[in-house]
Amino acid sequence: MTTFDDLIAAQERVEPRDDMPDAYRATLVRQIAQHAHSEIIGMQPEGNWLTRAPSLRRKAILLAKVQDEAGHGLYLYAAAETLGVSRDELLDALHGGKQKYSSIFNYPTLTWADMGAIGWLVDGAAIVNQVPLCRCSYGPYARAMVRICKEESFHQRQGFELLQTLSHGTEAQHAMAQDAVDRWWWPALMMFGPPDDASTHSTQSMAWGIKRFSNDALRQRFVDMTVPQAQVLGLTLPDPDLSWDAERGSWDFGEIDFTELYEVVKGNGPCNAQRLGARVQAHEDGAWVREAAAAYAAKQTQKGRDVA
Repeated sequence: MTTFDDLIAAQERVEPRDDMPDAYRATLVRQIAQHAHSEIIGMQPEGNWLTRAPSLRRKAILLAKVQDEAGHGLYLYAAAETLGVSRDELLDALHGGKQKYSSIFNYPTLTWADMGAIGWLVDGAAIVNQVPLCRCSYGPYARAMVRICKEESFHQRQGFELLQTLSHGTEAQHAMAQDAVDRWWWPALMMFGPPDDASTHSTQSMAWGIKRFSNDALRQRFVDMTVPQAQVLGLTLPDPDLSWDAERGSWDFGEIDFTELYEVVKGNGPCNAQRLGARVQAHEDGAWVREAAAAYAAKQTQKGRDVA
């Protein structure tokens, strides 16, 4: 009989019915739940601009992106449910502050250019983080990530195109694009988590094949990918220490103030209370829809039994 350790050693997939250590299961629940919560909470900063998009085309693009994020949340909650935890439990943990979501969504979206910066930088960082998860050792999570990453690539491209339009527009539009990049660059770098020597979960997650690369390795990959794109955009990344290291073949970048990350994670970010409050309110306001759907499903089930 193939054991959990055998599957991990052979880099094969662990499936829901396979035996797995409790710690492995708990790690997956924590990570997938945080990922799912991030997709749902992440709809808020952009949804705030749906009614203020400058054209019908831009509104349609942004609406499609927000809808994608809702779908991603559903895929991920479904993946978490295969580990024996219910969606209600996960949402209760989020609403009660026992589970987290990505700190990046606790920053305000002040201008239309923020929609571009989020697409280019935030979704760009997400792609670097998430593409390796398509090879995650847990089957349902890995399979969900394949579609999510395909859609995230669209999100990143539309953000880049939006910023390019602004950057090569009027002087005021260029300034607005630059301001957005100035505000989102450092939070985007923090999306990869704390440095490797301060990361609580990375070593074990990599040993189990949940993660494939360390936080710092992924962060470096993102910087190397993004700097040439910024040059094409004609925008400046707000880091005076950014320089090319020919020997390493990578970009050196300045020191990140992780104090800010830890404060936002603790709930002290600019929009923590607003984001979670809106999520809880939406959940409460939608209770009647869930109750009606459950009643209808029960009625249809009973009809089927009566026919049988």
